[in-house]
Amino acid sequence: MARIAKGAVPSPNIWNSPQVYEVENRAVDPDGVVEAAMRAIRPWDGATVLDIGCGTGFHLPSFAATAGRVVGVEPHAGLAALAASRCSGLRDVVVRTATAQDLPLPDSSVDVAVARWAYFFGPGCEPGLRELARVVRRGGAAFVVDLDGARGDFGRWFRQSVPSYSPGAVEEFWSRHGWQRRELDLRMAFSSRADLEAVLRIEFAPAVAEAAIGETEGLEIFYPNVLRWRHF
Repeated sequence: MARIAKGAVPSPNIWNSPQVYEVENRAVDPDGVVEAAMRAIRPWDGATVLDIGCGTGFHLPSFAATAGRVVGVEPHAGLAALAASRCSGLRDVVVRTATAQDLPLPDSSVDVAVARWAYFFGPGCEPGLRELARVVRRGGAAFVVDLDGARGDFGRWFRQSVPSYSPGAVEEFWSRHGWQRRELDLRMAFSSRADLEAVLRIEFAPAVAEAAIGETEGLEIFYPNVLRWRHF
């Protein structure tokens, strides 16, 4: 069994099904909406970028294409090893096994921090926010990209799978902590129905997933997100 960093918040989809999650990563946002939205707020050319909850490192090469240095942090040691292997040929990319609430980085050492569908769901994430305030230097920015649980079929399926999730409580949390927000209308585009159905089955409770499959025609799914950010 792979080592898990102490205090890690489980991520059942990628932890249990990394190969299917890779399919999901390839399907999400083929139009590059997320990157364009973040770059419009705080570009990272030549900067030090921190990817929190980097998983298998899917986004690390994209950051590394223009950043000066990239650090991926992932609490699941097995996934972190896959991320390191993915980036083995890239200069100035390192991967560490650690949690968002205990980042293995010096104070004021990061220009841009990004958490994409990882850990930062609102109430309970205060330790991670304190770590962001510690490691992001003045003039830097932090981004959190997350599902918008209040919109669309995807949001409805998520609420049905996680009844304890409250979109209103999440919004209140981020507002209280001074973060800005922007709605992002993303899409998932798959090459086969088998891939689409496999992804829905790792994202939702079994009964909800089967209902979602029945409701979804074709090879695309509307995937509403929220981009949140804070300048330091």
